[in-house]
Amino acid sequence: MQSNWFDEKRAEFVRDLLRDYCLSVQVLEGLFQEFDRRGAMAFEELRDLLGEEMNKGLLWRLKDTAHHLFRDGGTSSLVGQFLDWCIGYIFHESMKLKEDAYQQQNYAPWFRSMQERELPEPDLIISRELFQLLMQTAESMQREIRRIRFLFGECRKLFPLYLADQKENHWLARLMFKRNELVREVFGGGYRELLRGVYGDAPEFMYVMASRSLREGGWMQQAAEAAEEACRMGPDSEPARREKEIVDTWRAHLRA
Repeated sequence: MQSNWFDEKRAEFVRDLLRDYCLSVQVLEGLFQEFDRRGAMAFEELRDLLGEEMNKGLLWRLKDTAHHLFRDGGTSSLVGQFLDWCIGYIFHESMKLKEDAYQQQNYAPWFRSMQERELPEPDLIISRELFQLLMQTAESMQREIRRIRFLFGECRKLFPLYLADQKENHWLARLMFKRNELVREVFGGGYRELLRGVYGDAPEFMYVMASRSLREGGWMQQAAEAAEEACRMGPDSEPARREKEIVDTWRAHLRA
């Protein structure tokens, strides 16, 4: 029963994987850019992104989704296993980053204040020694950020390969249409490769599938926008032309 349920929901899990990956990258990259600018990072944002066992955050849920797809789902795909490993590694490096951010945010100011006080010589020596250890957290954070950014790059290579059999996944198509700006932002120059990996030489099919899904859900205006984009991208595409005709017919019927 569990296996049947998972098989029925697999397409949605695949959609969730890409969506939550893109959202996690967006948040993390924003924090990394903040660190690049001022050498500090907001602990609270990392804490919320990760969450905890009984209240999981976005990145924790992403890790769990990857495990469901690539471990519980029994996949034999090496690409899937690589992707699972990369996402798990991002999660664990982010946990370390969170702890370093906590130390830096909560204890560095206290130790700095110690340097300005007139302390007995033994206390002053100890405070300086401990402060030097604390300052190493900045170096640790730099290493953790480098690792995570490297893994972002590897995931951008892996997703087009993993999603190569998802051309008919209407959940995925709808995500890529409705959150297109987010996906483009995260994949950057690799966006075309992602689109090609899923839809081959017919990128307009993403919009066809999105239009079908939106139309079946009753979102006719958005379906029309997707169908029009499909025809613009593939003016000679029969599926695109047919989908636009269906949408136009439905809209005319609704207006009647």
